[in-house]
Amino acid sequence: MEEEMSNPRPLQEEAYDMSGARLALTLCVTKAREGSEADLDALERMFRQLRFKSTMKRDPTAQQFQEELEKFQQAIDTWEDPVSCAFVVLMAHGEEGFLEGEDGEMVKLENLFEVLNNKNCRALRAKPKVYIIQACRGEQRDPGETVGGDVIVMITNGKPHTIPTYTDALHVYSTVEGYISYRHDQNGSCFIQTLVDVFTERKGPILELLTEVTRRMAEAEVLQEGKQRKVNPEILSTLRKQLYLQ
Repeated sequence: MEEEMSNPRPLQEEAYDMSGARLALTLCVTKAREGSEADLDALERMFRQLRFKSTMKRDPTAQQFQEELEKFQQAIDTWEDPVSCAFVVLMAHGEEGFLEGEDGEMVKLENLFEVLNNKNCRALRAKPKVYIIQACRGEQRDPGETVGGDVIVMITNGKPHTIPTYTDALHVYSTVEGYISYRHDQNGSCFIQTLVDVFTERKGPILELLTEVTRRMAEAEVLQEGKQRKVNPEILSTLRKQLYLQ
């Protein structure tokens, strides 16, 4: 006689407390990156709507990328009120694991990420840290693969006493490892513009919102040098709870 299987229990949803301060830092190299101002304008609108106190710095050198992150960490740790969440947006030319500063020197992404981890930023310990990276991660280009007859639509616009060092972080890259990232010289990048549209128009857990960003970007065609290309973001998460921005 077969033993009856018990029904699986649904996951109990737990969300991050977002009642405290929301802080954002955007570091953007605009030199030789036409369209960057459109992305900065979109991000400013998004952070305003989502009630983030936002700071934007243009054209940092490689060293200043590191210095500005460290200043941000110090500001967070000395913030008068509790801090609930931090966003860091990094936009520059790049290659896998590195960003290029305004001075042409490279800065290692891992060094930037470490500044706000649970070990180095006490005020953000067990709090969500979201990194948005708009940069190339290599030289490969994706021409796309045909799937069925789908129409392609253009996009115009019990509490532990300790926690691991690297939890509560979300890294969102504009493209997958080894591939280039695209940016229009007037309208900005498909990634930033799509992310802002979804984050300001939709409500839900951030990972669900990012799934919608990926869906929209996957349906888009990017025209580069007369050839159609495909691009999609890559999302790496160590979040322990649901993160709601609205």
